[in-house]
Amino acid sequence: MGKIQINMKQGSVVHDEDIIIGIDLGTTNSLVAYMENGQAVTIKTSDQRSALVPSILSIIDSKVLVGEEAKARLVTNPSETVYSVKRLMGKSLNDVTLQKSFLSYDLKLDDPDALVRIKIGEQYYTPIELSAQILKQLKLMAEDHLKKNVTQAVITVPAYFNDAQRQATRDAGKLAGLDVLRIINEPTAASMAYGLGMKEGINEMIAVYDLGGGTFDISILHIQDGVFEVLSTNGDTYLGGDDFDHAIMEYWITASGMDKVALFADKSKTQSLRLTAEIAKKVLSSATEYSTQWYDHPLTITAAKFDQLSAPIINKTLECCRQALKDAQLGTDNILKVIMVGGSTRVPGVQHAVKSFFGDKLYNELNPDEVVALGAAVQANILSGKDQRFLLIDVTPLSLGIETMGGLMDVILPRNSKIPSKVARQYTTSVDGQVKLKITIYQGERDLVMHNRKLGEFILSGIPPMPAGLPKIEIQFLINADGILTVKAKELRSGVQTEIEVKPQYGLEESEMARMLTESVKYAQQDMIIKAMQEAINEGKSLILATDRFLKQNDAHLLPIEKTDMSAMRDNIQAAIDAQDKDLIYDTIEKLNQYSGPLAHRMMDINISKALQGTRAIE
Repeated sequence: MGKIQINMKQGSVVHDEDIIIGIDLGTTNSLVAYMENGQAVTIKTSDQRSALVPSILSIIDSKVLVGEEAKARLVTNPSETVYSVKRLMGKSLNDVTLQKSFLSYDLKLDDPDALVRIKIGEQYYTPIELSAQILKQLKLMAEDHLKKNVTQAVITVPAYFNDAQRQATRDAGKLAGLDVLRIINEPTAASMAYGLGMKEGINEMIAVYDLGGGTFDISILHIQDGVFEVLSTNGDTYLGGDDFDHAIMEYWITASGMDKVALFADKSKTQSLRLTAEIAKKVLSSATEYSTQWYDHPLTITAAKFDQLSAPIINKTLECCRQALKDAQLGTDNILKVIMVGGSTRVPGVQHAVKSFFGDKLYNELNPDEVVALGAAVQANILSGKDQRFLLIDVTPLSLGIETMGGLMDVILPRNSKIPSKVARQYTTSVDGQVKLKITIYQGERDLVMHNRKLGEFILSGIPPMPAGLPKIEIQFLINADGILTVKAKELRSGVQTEIEVKPQYGLEESEMARMLTESVKYAQQDMIIKAMQEAINEGKSLILATDRFLKQNDAHLLPIEKTDMSAMRDNIQAAIDAQDKDLIYDTIEKLNQYSGPLAHRMMDINISKALQGTRAIE
């Protein structure tokens, strides 16, 4: 597939004096960066440290606290202090069931399929609203630092974020008063921060290993002459530094004989223990042991024990790496550089495991907490028109398609298709006089839609009544640079059309995404058999309808024996369908087609003769 040329100036008009900030909206911490004298830099504190803002907020009497002020209330006011909100973006209650026990705040429980709502005081808020408050704080910090009004931004997301999560992030930016010019994948941003691809003649494969506070993703990128092409991506939006903290917590609970139920019922103590576990994790990155007194419990953990607890978590990341390489049809020997991103990559066990897996190719010179924000600033500079050395190409994580007759999934955009992208395909009706058509969009890898995820549906109405098979309906899938899908339907003969922007109510759990990919392989043979059976049924039903129409239209010109024979053959097809016998269906179809072919030609001659009666030859 050829390279997709992307208009890097898409979006709002950018003037020379405008500053576009880059924002790393993280699970644990968030950060702002911008371009200064041709270099990407982060906003600094008074002592020249990066102004990392904890992605935590608390609401007191309608006053919103963000960052360190909110973090201080995790123990004193746990039920009114929200953290790891990024994990809830675009999610339903069903998606986060397993994580609820670790949350100190309450979720709205009345509708498990609806978008998660978080209770603070007597009010409920969506993750979008709360993320907007964090973004608003980052905007104010940028304006204070730069002494300019800031209205435009590039915001990063994990590469594995789906449509709902990307749209939720964009909506949060809008609520914060920001024109979000681009949603960029965090791994791509990280590689740009290292300046990879800036030199002419570069042609290399790199991997970006991004393990943050709450999300993990691995991306395989091909960089050639300034073009960034994401060959594959894999990951988990429920895997990160928080899981190391939870593992330490669980170890201490068991080792100290704590009453787990009672502990989690006390939200203040739960938060206190979680923060203590977080401190232990950081200390053990350089020390051999951590000990402290927590209430009446002496708590100790060694680096060796932490390595043991971390191993299953780290192994999950390596499984994602294996799948990403498989999808890209590459081996570890093809990868020249591995960029380490995210604060959790400081864990020694992570460094050792990644080095053992990929070899000694790790790039970790830049601060892993800063590298994504710095890359977002580079992307912002591209959008300003000041740097045209890069071109970004991303991919879809799962196949996208529509439901066709018999509940089959017709894939229009296969998994790992390049984005932005536009694909169109033509369909028709199956019933005479059909004036509307329901188009249902699905995401997944199975042949039957019942095994895939429904994203949305809409009705194309106003189709002129025509015989089945005559209308020409074009279905177009368009994914923009942010990964947002728009589906259009148009009847080409009449020009009637409609479209939908797919915004699912909630996102796909990454474990579900992994399950879908695994099952697509596991059940490939079974799905193939079922699909073949359904295709035979569809063909049989179409021929039955066509036969009924033929007999009705040509009743006066067919011999009684011909009508009897065709009716019998039609019934034989129906009997084969009822028996679910694929070979018999095709056999009965073939017999009817052979019998009806000469009759169809005869009826055509009769109709042509009738049409010519009474006409006058041209002299």
